Amino acid sequence: IGPQAAAAAGEGAESASGVCNIVPHKVEETEKFESAACVSSVGNRVPRGVKKTSTSAEVSLSTSRVDNQVPHSESETLPARPVKEQCHVFDGVSVRQVKAGAVHLEALPEVSALLNLEELSMKDFLAELKAGEIAEMVLLKPETSPEDLNSSSVMDEDVLEGFTKQRATRLGSEILKNPEDPVYPLVKEYSDVVSKHPPSQLPPDRGVQHEIDLVPGTKYCVTRQWPLPREQCEVIDAYFGEKAKSGMVRESKSPHSSPTFCVRKPNGKWRRVHAYNKLNNATIPAQAPIPRKDVLLNNMLGCTLYSAMDLVDRYYQILMRESDIPLTAVSTPSGMVWEWLVIPQGISNAPATFNRLVTQLFRPLRMFAQTYCHDIFVHSRTEDGQTAMEVHLKHLRRVLEVMRANKLYANIDKCVFATEEIKALC
Repeated sequence: IGPQAAAAAGEGAESASGVCNIVPHKVEETEKFESAACVSSVGNRVPRGVKKTSTSAEVSLSTSRVDNQVPHSESETLPARPVKEQCHVFDGVSVRQVKAGAVHLEALPEVSALLNLEELSMKDFLAELKAGEIAEMVLLKPETSPEDLNSSSVMDEDVLEGFTKQRATRLGSEILKNPEDPVYPLVKEYSDVVSKHPPSQLPPDRGVQHEIDLVPGTKYCVTRQWPLPREQCEVIDAYFGEKAKSGMVRESKSPHSSPTFCVRKPNGKWRRVHAYNKLNNATIPAQAPIPRKDVLLNNMLGCTLYSAMDLVDRYYQILMRESDIPLTAVSTPSGMVWEWLVIPQGISNAPATFNRLVTQLFRPLRMFAQTYCHDIFVHSRTEDGQTAMEVHLKHLRRVLEVMRANKLYANIDKCVFATEEIKALC
């Protein structure tokens, strides 16, 4: 440590913090005046006033530990040694060696510099932590008040409540209760398409079938059925009994087999699914494009009336390719083996197949009808002197006519008709 730093060790001087800092403790003789500063390991400059020092002096030095405790016992005090004017000092941060008379002290880094530190992998972090190279860790947790949020991202409770009430009044089931509603005649006319209980039957061949292409070399995809609670067993047996009557499943002698189980729906009911893990792992992924959400929203921009229809049992409305039916074989806890003639729940590439079907059927109506998976969005505005409602009813009729011709069905409890706002792509 240089003479200027040594001068900082006057009577009553405080110790500097840091790891292995050299702390001046006592000055033996003084002859001339020089300003002094104490250098810490982080480059802080702590003024110590003006002290009378000599060009060469003997000082007693001591070292501080990591816990910033400066030893005061005589046993821990280093022996005195002469300090020369041309000694060298390390700044403690970048380990640069500079002359004592030219020490440049920098302020602590700004917050932005701390946030842009070099990334450190977890493996390297644990290694450095174990080696003792990391002395301190700081957790940065941003705090955002509600006032800082963008007003567009926060919906007022009254606005949200009003939107919910408006949507409830425009549900298909509510419209059927009001004969004065302009959409009532249309919903009543197509009650076979938009219904609470759509028919459960084998769908027609619309030119799109679900195909399962296996990776070359695949043999048999078999997984044993595991035990299930009695409640689930009863639900599964009743379920396959109904599907067998409708012609969607049949008894199977396939060498393939996947187990069946149940999961809870948000409404508390059971959903029957199959663990097609082995079959899906052996299936070549389909490369069918999925519509972009931003494109669909942009197509609906500027319209004043919207309708949204939710297709019910969408996968059960598409046939399986005949040669792939044995691959869909599933077992039940009661010991039965069934195979599906329509797309079953849980099979790979099913969303791509269904999207290909609805895109093909509604492509001629894409100027006012957007499809995304099992949802159909109809949007309209004023055209050629006609009101938005008149145009919207014409658009709805064309969409419902396509659904009737192809035996596609929507759940009336989830359909919203002729409203100014809809919940889309959420």
